[in-house]
Amino acid sequence: MNTINTERLEKNIIDNIHEAQLKLGYDGRPVSLNYTPATLRHLTGSDDMGEISEAVKSCSPGRLGAMEIRPVHDIYCITVPAEGTAYVNALYSGDNGFLCRLVGTVREHGISLDDVLAVFRSFSDNVAVKESGSEEFDYLVYFEDGVPDEYYYCLTLEPCMGGGCHITYHRFIREDYEDLNF
Repeated sequence: MNTINTERLEKNIIDNIHEAQLKLGYDGRPVSLNYTPATLRHLTGSDDMGEISEAVKSCSPGRLGAMEIRPVHDIYCITVPAEGTAYVNALYSGDNGFLCRLVGTVREHGISLDDVLAVFRSFSDNVAVKESGSEEFDYLVYFEDGVPDEYYYCLTLEPCMGGGCHITYHRFIREDYEDLNF
């Protein structure tokens, strides 16, 4: 069996639960996250889905609980039990970090690109901002040194209607972003 990077996988699972809790709130229930095989390969460093499935099942049982993984069509669904979502909720209790501030900012209407970029820049001087040239989104923003996080944020400036503009984002690991060939 090859060595599987469960640390990066676990961090991604925790980050995704944290993001969901920021957006939707914490309800004490299990959560299911969908992953493409490519994303799981990128996160673990393994091409063997059997190994990856076993790694998910043995990943951090003391913190995230006994996770389950199952194929659903062409993706994999990882279910984190209630004890895992409670762990993430407690881990970020009172959080006012980058993701918390970003979600709080984009939740508002009437914001500008400068407002969103100010959140990034308040956490780092190493922020890359690139116009996308894609119909899918308007700007790519990320921390060049991976601090405070390693994700690539694809920002879309929604049309202004009724007196307020809105900005949405999608977040990817670098490898998934590169795979998309925007």
